[in-house]
Amino acid sequence: MIRPATKADLPALLDIEARAFSGDRLSERSFRHLLTKAHARTLVAAEGERLLGYASLLFHEGSWIARLYSLAVAPEARGRGLSRRLMDAVVETARQEDCAVLRLEVREDNLAARRLYESLGFRQFGAHARYYQDGANALRLEVSLAEAPAPAARLLPYYAQTLEFTCGPAALMMAMRAHDPDAALDRREELRLWREATTIFMTAGHGGCGPHGLALAAWRRGFAVEIYVNDVGALLLDSVRGDEKKDVVRLVHEDMAEQAQAAGIPIHHGMLQLAALEEQVAAGAVPLVLISTWRLAGQKQPHWIAVSDLDDHFVYVNDPTVYDGRSASDSIRMPLPRAEFARMARFGRGQQRAAVLVKGRRS
Repeated sequence: MIRPATKADLPALLDIEARAFSGDRLSERSFRHLLTKAHARTLVAAEGERLLGYASLLFHEGSWIARLYSLAVAPEARGRGLSRRLMDAVVETARQEDCAVLRLEVREDNLAARRLYESLGFRQFGAHARYYQDGANALRLEVSLAEAPAPAARLLPYYAQTLEFTCGPAALMMAMRAHDPDAALDRREELRLWREATTIFMTAGHGGCGPHGLALAAWRRGFAVEIYVNDVGALLLDSVRGDEKKDVVRLVHEDMAEQAQAAGIPIHHGMLQLAALEEQVAAGAVPLVLISTWRLAGQKQPHWIAVSDLDDHFVYVNDPTVYDGRSASDSIRMPLPRAEFARMARFGRGQQRAAVLVKGRRS
């Protein structure tokens, strides 16, 4: 029988952990946290009063990703299909929590576990070097929880922004690196791009990057780009305090727009609808889309992300931000429900929208 774990199961859980693993064991404190405080679910495989295995699953508020934190079966109960039964229950639990993707780490040398996960539809999306205490590497695996099978994933290179205002440059670097393995992916380039693409640098007020600045920075590096905006004026003026500063932002925006037009960069004054976004991704473009972070972080901040791919249910994005309490892997190919993404891809009272398509090297 598979059932939710309770605090009364703690001694049995610790016993299974001690006998199942020679290292990287969960402590009593960790189990208590999983059972009482964490946004988690721990399931146990029980035979009468005896526990034979467990699986712990983690969730994060504002994320549609579930993570299998740990799974163990007592040595004497192996070979009876308990791991598969626990995984089936884990998948169902994650679906009940409205998660889009289930992820896990597995030792690279654990061939039995890898075969089990692969038979359940998991596929690799990354790796951790020297992840375990003994120096062994970990593979990052994921499976889509959507009812329809997911298409083959396009995995973008990942770069986490190092400053709170460099989401645009970080997203742009991921897009350029996806098209060119020699494109820079480091902090020096992050700051160079920010200096080129920011509307204006001030100690207060708007200091982010607009679509025209990002497109020009990519164009100068030899990439074909297109711009989609639903407003011909400067974006996000509501966040700028003072008429004089707003005038400066407008002037910088107009200059960038003129430069983009002179460079021959296509500028579309309208919204990039989901159907068109899907067509562009299928054609190889990497879209950078301006979103609001309210649903992700509880703050109404403009934020650039890079779109990896789409399926019938979700838009998958690389988010340059690693949110509190999460790991960088949670920001890689982050699944956003299509309707939710459509609501997020607008900002401010004017419902402003912006996107930049990075389409590869110019011929």
